[in-house]
Amino acid sequence: MKKMLPWLITILLAITLIVVAAFLLWDKIFPSNTNDVTAAVQNVEAKKLSADEIVAMTAEITDIKTNLADPDYILSVDIAFQLDTAKSKEEFEKIKAIKITPLIIKAIADTKPEELNGANGKDQFSSKLVNILNKNLTEGTITQIEFTKFILASI
Repeated sequence: MKKMLPWLITILLAITLIVVAAFLLWDKIFPSNTNDVTAAVQNVEAKKLSADEIVAMTAEITDIKTNLADPDYILSVDIAFQLDTAKSKEEFEKIKAIKITPLIIKAIADTKPEELNGANGKDQFSSKLVNILNKNLTEGTITQIEFTKFILASI
């Protein structure tokens, strides 16, 4: 029994260290998307605009067609972006072909078809796009994204 005691202590110490390390790294291994979704929803609920204001601050990107992470699926999408000001819409229009569209294509390429199922999947994808694109805008922020056409098909 005396010869087994050091082994038992070593094994218990190793298990304890593994559990503590797993607990500390849990958020980095399994990140949660709930913060992104809530932030996007709060931005949308912040303001009520008239129809003319919405039109003045909305830009569109049409006819994006690309493969998803699963190469057997293709997505064809038109997207309307509501920005916070009319000036930021003008800046968005200038860079949408050279900066925004490639970022959208990359985001789609990293997405699996099952992640886009249902309204919840589309909401999570739109909040992901809001966060990616807002980091790359030169001026202003995107407050809302709406899919005006969304066709997901297998090849």
